[in-house]
Amino acid sequence: MNLSPDITYQVEDGGIAVVTIDRPAQRNAINRGVIEGLRKAWRRIEADDAVRVAILTGAGDKAFCAGMDLKEAAATGLRVPPRDMLPVLGDVEQVSKPVIAAVNGVAYAGGFLFAQMCDLCIAAEHARFAITEAKVGRGMPWAAPLLHMLPQRVMMELLLTGQPMSAQRAHQLGYVNEVVPLAQLRERALAMARGIAANAPLTVRAARALVSLATEMGRSAALDAAQALFEPVYLSEDAQEGPRAFAEKRPPQWRGR
Repeated sequence: MNLSPDITYQVEDGGIAVVTIDRPAQRNAINRGVIEGLRKAWRRIEADDAVRVAILTGAGDKAFCAGMDLKEAAATGLRVPPRDMLPVLGDVEQVSKPVIAAVNGVAYAGGFLFAQMCDLCIAAEHARFAITEAKVGRGMPWAAPLLHMLPQRVMMELLLTGQPMSAQRAHQLGYVNEVVPLAQLRERALAMARGIAANAPLTVRAARALVSLATEMGRSAALDAAQALFEPVYLSEDAQEGPRAFAEKRPPQWRGR
């Protein structure tokens, strides 16, 4: 299914939505079609109760996303981008389900942002990550949350030099969860998604929210907020179903309530 000329959307068995930036000839650069299609995709994922996990990837083997289409940007004379210009998860668009970035090539500038905004990241061996705005005189205010994901001096290096970081180094630093051969990327991302989708949905959503709120608060405030976050999980039918299924030696039947 095409949500725009440049975004394809399909739902795999198990409730896994795969969103693909489909402009391989342009290195999957961000244009109006990509923006429009991603916005529709995130809203569809959030509204569809059958979808449990999403994967964001790019078409081809060269680029996950090379950033903004600078030809389009030059033609429009864009100055200060409005904060809601890009459908950024956790800022402009809110999705309560886990999203995995399957990085199939370079993730530069806005492509770095797209990988950064996802909850998990699996990268092909040849993938590269870079924040290249300093090379073209643009800005990267969206990189502020990166300080919770990378050491300060690594973040400074990325922002000031604009030089790419290999998938292997990103993995060593904890920014990437796994590095795999390109031929295995899609299946590995799907396997991770299936593993998440098989878990209790209320617990998964609350755990994802826990990580987000913990980055916003101090220790004591985060512990208090987490207690309130998980209380409805403990009180749910699923919280009784899980131990019962274990005792009865059968797969749990999650109801999400």
